[in-house]
Amino acid sequence: MTAPKIFGIAGWKNSGKTGLAVRLVTEFTRRGYRISTIKHAHHDFDIDKVGADSYRHRQAGAHEVTIVSGTRYAIMHELRGAPEPEFEEILARLAPCDLVLIEGYKREPIPKIEARRLEAANREPLAPSDRHICAIAADHTVTDTSLPVFDLDDTGAIADFIAATVGLEEIR
Repeated sequence: MTAPKIFGIAGWKNSGKTGLAVRLVTEFTRRGYRISTIKHAHHDFDIDKVGADSYRHRQAGAHEVTIVSGTRYAIMHELRGAPEPEFEEILARLAPCDLVLIEGYKREPIPKIEARRLEAANREPLAPSDRHICAIAADHTVTDTSLPVFDLDDTGAIADFIAATVGLEEIR
């Protein structure tokens, strides 16, 4: 099996990463591609509700808890003090797809677009110190770069750029 095509969305908190990721998933899916995503969280997160059966299984000490229904399934893996898994390890767990969009993981050596918003918590540009950033998507004018710059809301043009960058073959 060939490795999946990967493209990242990097940026500071409130820079528009999630909104861009959601719009790109919608756009690529509309074009007929199978898209997977990986979102890196920098904080303790939980997708389970206190008191739910699966929560109780995890609290009891289960290493992995799988919830399965006729609509979806989820596998929660408790680290229990082990280090966070490497990016490649998470990528290897995904089912085959056309493109994996990565939100976060701003230090991974993968092609990525930097999201910038005036309302971001930190507005220091990432691109000058990250050679893997190959474009910028912003809600304001950006002139201090030689990289391609897109309007943060121009999803079609950004999707076209990503498809060309990773060599995503057109679906006929």
